[in-house]
Amino acid sequence: MHNTADILAETAHILTTHGLHTGEQFAATDSDAVDICAAVYMAAEGTCPIEFSTDESTSLAIIEASAPAMAAIRAISDSLDSDVNETEIAPGMSVPDYIEHVSQWAMTPGIGQTTPPTTSEVIGRILRAANHVAIQTAA
Repeated sequence: MHNTADILAETAHILTTHGLHTGEQFAATDSDAVDICAAVYMAAEGTCPIEFSTDESTSLAIIEASAPAMAAIRAISDSLDSDVNETEIAPGMSVPDYIEHVSQWAMTPGIGQTTPPTTSEVIGRILRAANHVAIQTAA
């Protein structure tokens, strides 16, 4: 499944069935809940590596190595009202950090908010991003 709109729709399904994890690592150790970016990876690649619950650095590398997952994560990032985070990779050289942007959005209150978005709100945003991508690719 490498169509971005389909990956996003499957991501919404995964979060509906597994739950949204907003704690340490990319997957909970006490439930099936997964981080939004882990759910995208699962939708794109059909697997949930064990590292998602044990090793954040390896998890990031695994997600970043999946072009379909990164395209879907960027589509979610593009749908958010906040600016994408940047990570400095060398002095004076920064790159967009779409994983950080999306994960942080799902776990922190927005401007003027006291609570982070609910799982339903996260799923709604993902489905709107899927619809937007589907419209773009159909045009």
